[in-house]
Amino acid sequence: MTEIYLGELEQIVLLAVLRLGDEAYAVPILEQIEAQTGRKLARGALYTALDRLETKGCLRSALGEPLPERGGRARRYFTVTPAAVRALKQSRLALMRLWHGLESIL
Repeated sequence: MTEIYLGELEQIVLLAVLRLGDEAYAVPILEQIEAQTGRKLARGALYTALDRLETKGCLRSALGEPLPERGGRARRYFTVTPAAVRALKQSRLALMRLWHGLESIL
């Protein structure tokens, strides 16, 4: 099993998708990121990150039903894979090890 490296934005996106569960599509993902981090993210940057995470095997996507309010277009829903959960756990542990002992400085 190859190790998956996750950058900061990738971690943030995966965590937002996990929080949203079955409602994880672009707009709520952007809203979740802004609400939890205070960080404004361009929609294009989100789509780039989602595509990259899907290529890495961290996300799966599926199209929902076409919606009249979207002109008949369907939403693309995302789910986090088990490989991504493992990668998130590894990233969290690595960061915790780096932070350990620095509390008095930071």
